[in-house]
Amino acid sequence: MNPEEEILGKAYDSRLMKRLLRYLAPYRWMVISAIGILILGSIMQLLLPYFTKVAIDRYITPKNLSGLSKIALVYFLVLLLQMVFGFYQTYITQKIGQKVMYDIRSQIFSHLQRLPLSFFDKNPVGRLVTRATNDVETLNATLSSGVVTIFGDVFVLLGIIAVMLALNWRLALLTFSVLPFIIYASYLFRTRVRQSYRQVRLRIARINSYLQENIMGMSTVQLFNREEKNYRRFDELNADYLGAYLQTIFYYAIFHPVIEIISAVAIGLILWFGGINVLDNTLTIGVVVAFVQYTQRFFQPIRDLSEKYNLLQASMASSERIFKLLDTPQQILAPADRMMLPPPCGDIEFRDVSFAYNENEWVLKNISFKIGCGEKVAIVGATGAGKTTLINLITRMYEPTKGRIFLDGVDTAQLTLEDLRRRVRMVLQDVFIFSGTVEYNILLGDDSIGMDRVVQAAKDVNAHAFIEKLAKGYKTELHERGSNLSTGQKQLLSFARALAFNPEILIMDEATSSVDTETEVLLRQATEKLMTGRTALIIAHRLSTIQNVDWILVLHKGELREMGTHEELLAQKGIYYRLYQLQYRVQGG
Repeated sequence: MNPEEEILGKAYDSRLMKRLLRYLAPYRWMVISAIGILILGSIMQLLLPYFTKVAIDRYITPKNLSGLSKIALVYFLVLLLQMVFGFYQTYITQKIGQKVMYDIRSQIFSHLQRLPLSFFDKNPVGRLVTRATNDVETLNATLSSGVVTIFGDVFVLLGIIAVMLALNWRLALLTFSVLPFIIYASYLFRTRVRQSYRQVRLRIARINSYLQENIMGMSTVQLFNREEKNYRRFDELNADYLGAYLQTIFYYAIFHPVIEIISAVAIGLILWFGGINVLDNTLTIGVVVAFVQYTQRFFQPIRDLSEKYNLLQASMASSERIFKLLDTPQQILAPADRMMLPPPCGDIEFRDVSFAYNENEWVLKNISFKIGCGEKVAIVGATGAGKTTLINLITRMYEPTKGRIFLDGVDTAQLTLEDLRRRVRMVLQDVFIFSGTVEYNILLGDDSIGMDRVVQAAKDVNAHAFIEKLAKGYKTELHERGSNLSTGQKQLLSFARALAFNPEILIMDEATSSVDTETEVLLRQATEKLMTGRTALIIAHRLSTIQNVDWILVLHKGELREMGTHEELLAQKGIYYRLYQLQYRVQGG
């Protein structure tokens, strides 16, 4: 369970609130307008009971029909204004909230794209998606209706208190005598619901996690007949969530009637004490009626403020998680001592490079080698030897812990990521296909690549034939992760993608072990096309496929143990020789 979900957090944190309010700065005039309209609407709300008092005392009691008609018209106009102000207040505040959400979501997405790959190794995708969706939505409620409504509730509350004291301070103090009971009831409600909401969040997080895992592993679930067992587990989680949410409903079901009862008691006291004073001719009926109406309005803001407490608390927790993400250091895109790359060549050099994902747990140790322009080099080694890490350092998916890497004689740390990755392309074994057309998955939205180039790249890597057979050819929409393509087709598509961008350096994770013989032949031909005229690094899983490269790097437990051609390494009878003999025996049966 994610420990972040278990933290209740503060109901108000001034540091977080200051950062949140900065997002309102571009819309300050909208905020000022919303507050102004809110104040006007609140004044209209305060005027209505007073006009009721005036109507009763000045016109109904003396039986002044003409005056009563006029005050009724004024009352109607005030109601109309209140409705208009309410409309604009809701529209403007919700518009502000949506604009702020748009800004925060954009900032999160932009920030995520500039984080180093190591960040994504440690943070589950579901958690990051939650930051940009659920947590931002929670902030919307606070930054739009939440903050403004709290301000409005406080304004109305203070206004009612002032008007009631001005009308009759004795009757006002009698009304306020029930406040300790309201405060205590609100405190109990707030603490109970706070804990209850925490349990709801925990349980919905468990449901989401289990759903994601179960759907992603559906083939395994069905193959091993896990449907019934998994359903029972989900039923337990679902029932647990239902129980937690019903508890929240229970507290609300108690709180609202309690407030209503206390409000009724206050009204009863007003009618009793006010009635006595009316009979003694020390108070008018209009004042009593106005007090009843003000009392009904008095308890609504108190109830709202108590409920807003939980909203504010959830917003503080969400903002803390969002700002923690936004405060994660980005990968340096443009170094201060930026250098321009010389004309394309493809020269790669490692100088005493070491790397550790975690401190002192070295994955690569003191790696040094140089690859000349246009050379074809294979990287071999047992699982965990550091092959994938090595190629990720070239593209700066990770930064070297020690040492330096040079591209065409320039330290890659002095290059912008855009300049570096424009010259280096990777074709990985696990091909990622985006939702969109075949054409989009080859050019990836790069407008500088024309359709002619896309088609030619597909033809060069033997992908054109299968693309043409699709329903709409290059305009065919591909499903999530390319589920409507075979493994080989996805691999050919990735080859076409790499070729269309025409890199000077090509890095390949050999991926022919899981395809049929016919597709393997197509992939090998495509590989030859891709490597022609450019520097190429190939992670080799099957040594029989790399005998024609210029030379081979042999990694063992993070160290570069051997270098040479296929024949030279076999003659040494070292690590490469043993790997080759082992594969030869396995393949030979």
